[in-house]
Amino acid sequence: MTVPTTPTEPNSPTGSATPPGPSTPPGRRERKKAATRQRIADTAMRLFLERGYDSVGIRDVAAEADVAVTTLFSHFASKEALVFEQDDHFEQRLTQTVTGRTPHEPLIPALRDEVHAMVRHCTADGSAAIYRMIDETRALREYEESMRLRYAESLATAIAADPEFARTTTACRTIARFVVDAYALAREASDPQAAVDEIFRMIEAAWDAA
Repeated sequence: MTVPTTPTEPNSPTGSATPPGPSTPPGRRERKKAATRQRIADTAMRLFLERGYDSVGIRDVAAEADVAVTTLFSHFASKEALVFEQDDHFEQRLTQTVTGRTPHEPLIPALRDEVHAMVRHCTADGSAAIYRMIDETRALREYEESMRLRYAESLATAIAADPEFARTTTACRTIARFVVDAYALAREASDPQAAVDEIFRMIEAAWDAA
């Protein structure tokens, strides 16, 4: 599942989807850390698109963002993570779609709505060049695949933990994998939103059969 950052104005939120806010406003230290993280991500994406992913090193990004290399690594564990800046946020959104549902709210429509939002984010204007870079870069393709597997396992764990569903572990893992793959398939379709609906009709049928 590809959920990269998208080019933004400096220090602006990345993309159209924003993470749920905490119950109290973040303090000055947290705001400063968030702004630094965003500056690093925006700088990295700009350099990658201008020069090519393989032509830009971590030190190049740190120097351009005016931070130490150690500071960069305190926010991002790897060079690949700079491209997928919203990785953790999107994983949390998927699992929270399960755990944050109202009592007896149907699962599959809730997941469909979340995938719709993710597809809108990642098919927004300016995203084509990013996905072309990912498709052409082996390290990014492999990183994306590891993300998909992790997302699917996290989602399956959340579904299996809900006593309302009473499905086998295999059923939960299968549906979770279908949901995660639905995003990638829809993103590549000529009409991504229609593709989400088509795929989720099949997912719902499989869920009911389980």
